Amino acid sequence: MIGAFALSNVPLPGTVAWDNNKMNDVRTPDSGWFSDDEFDDVRRRLPLLYIEAVPVRVDDLGFVTDIGVLIRVDQYGEMRSALVAGRVKYGESIRDALVRNLEKDLGSLAFPRLPLSPVPATVAEYFPFPGRLVDERQHAVSLVYIVPVSGECQPRQDALGIRWIPFHEALLEAIDSEFVGGRGQVLRAALNTVTQR
Repeated sequence: MIGAFALSNVPLPGTVAWDNNKMNDVRTPDSGWFSDDEFDDVRRRLPLLYIEAVPVRVDDLGFVTDIGVLIRVDQYGEMRSALVAGRVKYGESIRDALVRNLEKDLGSLAFPRLPLSPVPATVAEYFPFPGRLVDERQHAVSLVYIVPVSGECQPRQDALGIRWIPFHEALLEAIDSEFVGGRGQVLRAALNTVTQR
């Protein structure tokens, strides 16, 4: 066996699959990504690696003053808070995944200051069934980072905007109802690694 995919008929991204002695090209435009059908199959079989980022504003001494949360509309049409989040692509470094997803969610003028180390503030594990942390689509493991931003955040993709919350308010359990799947708990766990004034 050469990796987890050897037991399934799902070819690796950017590879070629054989079918009835004919070669079928299963490449996607981005070889680090799966087609929709391949990805649905992978989601049913394996935990996926994600990054989540908590954008923060800091004062001149480096203390966190405000926490940025994205505003998104959920499947029921309700406005919810969310963290910057996205999958890590095949062959992509954690640092590159952070840069790509921060730009995707906050825009190119956010000017994030990436952590020097790839060690996350916390790790979250989401399950597709009821429990502490839930993602109905999949089993996912997420590396969560605190990322100071100094520029103008202009949310893109499916985010409607960004809301800045004072640090002390983000630590309150009352914020949990704004998030889905227990992400308020994830936010607090990550913020507990930050020194406050």
